[in-house]
Amino acid sequence: MTTAGPYVYGIVAVDHPVPARLRGVGRPAAPLELLPVGATAAVVSAAPVPLRARRRDLLAHQEVLLALALDGPVLPMRFGMLAPDAEAVRGQLEAGHERNVRALERLAGRVEMNVKVLPATGALAALVAEEPRIRELREAARDHPGYEANLRLGEAVAHTLARRAADVAQRIVPELAALAAARATGPQVAEAVSNMSFLVDRRDVPGFRAAVDRMSGRCRDRAELRLAGPLPCYSFVEPEGALAAASRTGA
Repeated sequence: MTTAGPYVYGIVAVDHPVPARLRGVGRPAAPLELLPVGATAAVVSAAPVPLRARRRDLLAHQEVLLALALDGPVLPMRFGMLAPDAEAVRGQLEAGHERNVRALERLAGRVEMNVKVLPATGALAALVAEEPRIRELREAARDHPGYEANLRLGEAVAHTLARRAADVAQRIVPELAALAAARATGPQVAEAVSNMSFLVDRRDVPGFRAAVDRMSGRCRDRAELRLAGPLPCYSFVEPEGALAAASRTGA
């Protein structure tokens, strides 16, 4: 197999355990190794050439980070970070050593929890009961059916569902932020009116989940809450900056 490398998964403490069974991207799946510099180390493997965003490799990348995060903080890389050689990675780790140590200390014992807020599905009954404008348009479409009436009703329903979900997001984000050490706004996601990540102490994850469940039940006629986590702390570090001079996105 033709390889290039190293492929960089993330940055950990130099004594961070790497399970022997853990494998990375490529076919056959590549074994992992640490490139240590001072108190930190990069978790790397060889990468297939060409490196493409295949589903199995995307999942392998994520599984490596999830497994590493079980044993301590990780500064995760996005999929596809390649470096020309090991010395280039070591040089960048040395240059960013103090910043990386501080970031690892800040993330120790913490995980990322992501909450997306989407318009409620199957909430037409509540919409008709609570929104006079929707009732009017629904009655108009029933009394005078036609394309224009249905179009006006459909557009109004979609707009109102999004507005109601946004109102929910505005209320719950501060409540969830009070349970977290930090929060970060994620990229826009199709259909979602809010995409927020929260930095949560690992011991507080059950309480955070319970809070999201309570909020979900409280607002089910207005919004759908989707919780993901624990996740590697992508939203609260910028490890690519520490390796930018040595690495490139390979896929």
